[in-house]
Amino acid sequence: MVGTRARSGPGRTGVSAAAGRRVIPVLTWNEIRPAPVILLSGPEEVLAERSLTIIRDFLRTEDPALEVSDIAADLYHPGELLTVASPSLFGEPRLIRVSAVEKATEDFLLDALRYLEQPADGTTLLLRHRGGVRGKKLLDRVRAAADIAIEVTCPELRKEIEKQDFVVAEFRAAGRRIAPAALRSLVTAFSDDLRELAATCRQLLADTPGEITPSVVAQYCGGRVDTNAFAVADAAIAGHRGDALIALRHALDGGTDPVPLVAVFAMKLRTMARVSGETGGEARVAAALGLAPWQVGRARRDLSGWEDEGLAAAIVATTTTDAAVKGAERDPVFALERLVAVVAGRGRYPT
Repeated sequence: MVGTRARSGPGRTGVSAAAGRRVIPVLTWNEIRPAPVILLSGPEEVLAERSLTIIRDFLRTEDPALEVSDIAADLYHPGELLTVASPSLFGEPRLIRVSAVEKATEDFLLDALRYLEQPADGTTLLLRHRGGVRGKKLLDRVRAAADIAIEVTCPELRKEIEKQDFVVAEFRAAGRRIAPAALRSLVTAFSDDLRELAATCRQLLADTPGEITPSVVAQYCGGRVDTNAFAVADAAIAGHRGDALIALRHALDGGTDPVPLVAVFAMKLRTMARVSGETGGEARVAAALGLAPWQVGRARRDLSGWEDEGLAAAIVATTTTDAAVKGAERDPVFALERLVAVVAGRGRYPT
């Protein structure tokens, strides 16, 4: 995950050689590698924290004597950066983590620009900038310093496929695999909380050996969403009303909350609607819609026997059921049973 270490040598002037002519490498959070200056840009704190942990652990593996210092750019005192970066008596490598660069004081911006002209040997300067125009001159100088700097982007993860990629990268980094169905249920369980999703990944890695299976995810996330919810939706979408009702009862008896159960229906039906009418290979359609190829393949199989009008009616029924289980109706179980009937009937309400 982390590449060969790069350092500036004595007497190198990183910015002046590159200014206006070259741009620095732009990497994703899990591609971070050592460099004298690392810019962590973007609003997503979870990705920034993961990147920071990766680079710190790598540098500490290289040299356990690594000295880590923290500077708050918005509370900066003149000369602080240059003091922290000055050579130590024993020459230990240093990691200087600077937070809130998007709110930096003028003193920090001046000192940082001065530092870029002569980066300290054996030191990694990590600048965390969440976004905005503050510090633009410093950012421009960093981004022009191709011989000493890299940028690691930390964008907000909004699409389901982006969160799935995050989870896969977490497990791959640990040399582990997660089954597709387990991945799907895990992301659904924590779709609105990336920090909790990341924490659950770490817990699963710490507590369970081998491949992460749907049953393992169900054990850890049963209070959020049970994999039985997918069994209910899959049976209903396939037109198997009886099987879906049995699976529904089993899910509810097992403690599955109605709200995330409806969310599973909504997610699968929305994916079917997006894929419906799309032509071409799974990879092309997946790239166009921001999905994984296996999601496109599954949606196409699910669409067998469905017509556009029925799919639209099922989506409307899902919206109505979502409101019902959140308090709009007195009996959420009846609302769920009605939804199962509508979906199993390919959008036709039972008479």
